[in-house]
This record gives sequence, structure tokens and C-alpha cells, in this order.
Amino acid sequence: MANTQRKEKLLQLIWETPGIQVSGLLDLLPDISLSTINRDLKALVTDGKLVISGTGRSTSYSVVQGHKFLHTGIGDSYFDKDIDDRRGNTRINTELFTELSDISIFTPAELAKLNTLQAIHLEKINTLSPALRQKENERLSIELSWKSSQIEGNTYSLLETEVLIEQHIPAEGKTNEEALMLLNHKTALDYLFDNRISLTPLQVASIESIHSLLLEGLGVSRNIRTRIIGITGTSYTPPDNQHQIREYLELSCQLINKRPSIFEKALLAVLLISYIQPFEDGNKRTGRITGNGLLIENGYCPLSYRSVKPLDYKKAMILFYEQNNIALYKQLFIEQFEYAVTHYYR
Repeated sequence: MANTQRKEKLLQLIWETPGIQVSGLLDLLPDISLSTINRDLKALVTDGKLVISGTGRSTSYSVVQGHKFLHTGIGDSYFDKDIDDRRGNTRINTELFTELSDISIFTPAELAKLNTLQAIHLEKINTLSPALRQKENERLSIELSWKSSQIEGNTYSLLETEVLIEQHIPAEGKTNEEALMLLNHKTALDYLFDNRISLTPLQVASIESIHSLLLEGLGVSRNIRTRIIGITGTSYTPPDNQHQIREYLELSCQLINKRPSIFEKALLAVLLISYIQPFEDGNKRTGRITGNGLLIENGYCPLSYRSVKPLDYKKAMILFYEQNNIALYKQLFIEQFEYAVTHYYR
């Protein structure tokens, strides 16, 4: 195994098993000698990727907090494991809001790419008439309504969604709830494009307003939930105390409002609202639309998520729930921003 690959493997194992000792690493890597593992561990500590706890035979290793959030190289092998074998967080990390405030989410190269794409977007929309810009807003809204609903299991096709929204004709064989989910997305996006909801600064009341629009007529309480809910596919269980949920939402808003970049604000809104799961249902939808609302309000190109595979989106969320790792969703965010700038407002 090459030097770089070996270090990445070590880093991955320690990331999955924080506090592991050298003896544990030897068991997991029987083909690598003790001296080689010790040499690689020393190099990873020097590079600022690992932190040491204890001394002598009690020495253990964990991934540095900032690198834990942004560590890449997490493959399908993580999700191939049984839920309990992934050793993910089962409860909310109450230190998360402080820990996230101390890291730069995007690298300088990633921010440069995103800012270049935004400049292209501004150049394009400045050449459009108000009528054409409105037409593009409608097109993006339809495709976002479709994809966001598809991620939640809605079975409408994109063509059926277009007919529903533009001609108010429901698709045959589909439920009324599916149609309402799509129409509510469009209504929420209309509010954001028309500046009928203000998100600067982001407040809990604004998040609640977006949630109410998205869940109108679907029999879901508009208030912060008072009961326990579970999330399919993960052992992570969101907080269940109503007062704590509101506190976590307020901390999320404070964190988002302090971030210097609109891209960081939008990304964190999606992740944190999904993580806290403040409502009985519609939490990921609320996160996606709130994140897009921050982009729209500040003149940035919103994401349609059109080319996202629902499974990839769910993996990115689960990784954040269980490991507080942003890497998969950050990659998805950057790819979708590039897709949106390329395919809309032409």
C-alpha cells in the first residue's frame, strides 16, 4: 500500500473509531508493521490531522475536530455497514454549534470557484428582461419543487409536476398529498422570490413560516414538535424536548448569521435544520427551501438539486447526523450550484 493511501486508511479508521489505540489499529491492519503505523501516526499528528490522548500503552488517537467535519474519502463502505456498526452519534452533539463556529467550511479554492460561478450568474441575469427572469424563476421553481419532493418519496414525474403547477391538473393515480407537497413547494418559493419572507438576519420565526407554507393542508402541526421522532436509516435520534429544540434552532440562527459567506449560510441552514428536525414532518424540505431562500434574498443563484440522486442526498444527511461530517453535502452543494448557474437564466 502506498504511503498516501496508507495514511488515508489510518485516518479513516481513526475517524470511524475515535480514541482507538495502536493495538486496535494493528488488529485492523495486520499487513502493516508496528513501526510503519507509528511512523504514519506521528506524521498525521504533525500534519494537524490527529490528536493524542494519554501516554504510554494508554495512548489513543482521534481526528482533530476541524478535520473531522471536513474529512473526505468517506466511501460506500461506511454506508454498507449495519447501522449499529457505524458507531455514529445517537444523540445531538450539543457542542456542535460552538465547534462549527471555529472552522472554515469551504477552502479558498472552493470559495474562489463558487464566487466565479456567482459572477457568471450575475452577468447572465443582468442581460435578461424582467419577463425572461421571471420565466426562469418559474422553471427553476418547478424543477426544485419536483426534485425536493422526489427526495421525500413523491412519485410525480417532472412532466407531471409541470402540468400540475402550470395547469392545476393532478396526475392520474397519484395521491392528493403528493400534489399538495409539490404545490406547497411552489408557494413557498413564490414567497421567497417576491421577498414576502425576510431571512436576514435568519430567525426561528422565518423558519417556522417556511415550514407552514410547505406543510399547508398536509395535517402536520405548524409548531415545534413535542414528541420523539425517528429517522429511517440511521441510529441518530433528534432531540425531543420542545424548549431544547427551540434553543438549538436559535443557536443555529446565531451561527448562520455570523458566517461571512452566503454559501456557508445556505449550506449550514440545510444541514442544521435537518439535523435538529424541529417539526413533526417536512424538516429536510424546510432546510432546503430556507437554504435557497438565503441565496435568493442575497442575489445568488438558487439550487434546483435537479441532478441529485435521492440516495446520494440521504447519504450526505446521514453522514452529518452520525458523524457531523460535512464533506458529502459540501461536495453536493458545490456541484449543484455549478449545475444551477450552467442550466438556468440563460
